[in-house]
Amino acid sequence: MVSAWAAFLGVCLILGVFLTPVFWLLYGGFYTFLLFVFGTVAVLAGHRGRRRGKALGGRDRGTALLGILAGWGLIFFGLLLVLAYAGLMAGLAVLVDSAS
Repeated sequence: MVSAWAAFLGVCLILGVFLTPVFWLLYGGFYTFLLFVFGTVAVLAGHRGRRRGKALGGRDRGTALLGILAGWGLIFFGLLLVLAYAGLMAGLAVLVDSAS
């Protein structure tokens, strides 16, 4: 269940980024850090839940798998945000350099 909650919180962060662009501009680094944290928690708890579900005869293994997949999605989205930010900064540096 922890993996599902971590994945849910991470998805809520992604929705918050798209729904509140002003907050993204102010707290973007914090949001991205939380994406990595929630993604890592979801992946680790999902793997533990799959192992525990196997010992319990397959109970809640699907929820754990959902947590694993959503966790990797959150980590991927966080990396995409970091790359987009780096590309934005590189593009702005080229523009400033060419203007002077």
